[in-house]
Amino acid sequence: MLNRRRLLTGVGALTLLPTLPAHAMAPFRLGLTPVFLNNDAEVISRLRAAFSEALGVEVTLEQRRTYEEVTALLLEGSIDAAWLCGYPYLQHKEALSLMAVPVWNGRPLYQSYLIVGADSRAGGLVDLRGGTHAYSDPDSNSGYLVTVSDLVRIGERHETFFGRTIFTYGHRNVVRAVADGLVQSGSVDGYVWEALARAEPALTARTKVLTRSEWLGFPPFCGRRDQMNAPRMQAMQQAILGLDQTEKGRAALSLLQLDGMTVAEPSLFEGIAARMRIMATVRP
Repeated sequence: MLNRRRLLTGVGALTLLPTLPAHAMAPFRLGLTPVFLNNDAEVISRLRAAFSEALGVEVTLEQRRTYEEVTALLLEGSIDAAWLCGYPYLQHKEALSLMAVPVWNGRPLYQSYLIVGADSRAGGLVDLRGGTHAYSDPDSNSGYLVTVSDLVRIGERHETFFGRTIFTYGHRNVVRAVADGLVQSGSVDGYVWEALARAEPALTARTKVLTRSEWLGFPPFCGRRDQMNAPRMQAMQQAILGLDQTEKGRAALSLLQLDGMTVAEPSLFEGIAARMRIMATVRP
C-alpha cells in the first residue's frame, strides 16, 4: 500500500492532470452503496459538490439498495465508478481496479462487529445459536461474509445455526433492528457503528459489541479496469484522492468522519480474500 501523498509527490502524474472542461466530458456517474450514506442527504450533497468542483463537471451520485445492483451498473458501464465493498471488488477483481481507499482513524482499515442488544448475556458467537440475526447485504464483507466464515471455521452453517436471518440492506438498519429488539444479533460495519455512536449515541447505546473481526481493507472506490487510462477516470481518481485538499472536500470528509483517501494495492484486501477462500470450502 502506498501513502496518498507519496504517490502524488513521488509520481506526480495525478497532480499534473488538468481539471477537465465541461465540454470535454459528460457528467461523471458515481455509484454509492447503502452503507453510512443511506438517506443522508447532507452527505450526498457535500460529496457531489466536492467532486463536481474538483472535476470541473457535474458529478451525479447514483444510489441503489444493494451491492449487487451497484456492482452490476459498474460492470455494464451504466456508471463510471463506484464506492463498493472489498467483497464485491474481489468477486470481480479481474474486471475492476482500485481508485482510492478511505482513511479512517489514520488507516485504510476497518472491522466487522457482531452486535447484540445492550442487555444480552451472550458471551460470544456460539451463544447466539438458534436466535434471530440481521445481516446487511449478501455481498457485504462486514455485514455478512465475516460472520458466515466465522461459523464455517467452527464447523457450522449460518442457514442452520441461526433460527432465522434477515437482510436489512443497510448497516444503520442492522443497528436499528438489534436496538429495537427485532433480532437478537447483527453483523455490522464497525466504522458505521462507531460513526453512529458519535452521531446517534442513543441508538448504539441500546446495543453492544460482542466481537470484533481482524482489521480488514476499508470499502474502496473502484472503476472498470478497461477504462482506467481514460482522462475522465484519471481526473476522478485525482479528485477522490484530493478531497482533503479543498474546503468542500474536507466538509464532506468531516460528515463521513474520515481522514481522507489513499491509494492501495490489492494486497490490502487479502484478509477478505482469505475469508472468501474459507467460504469456498463449503459444499453446496
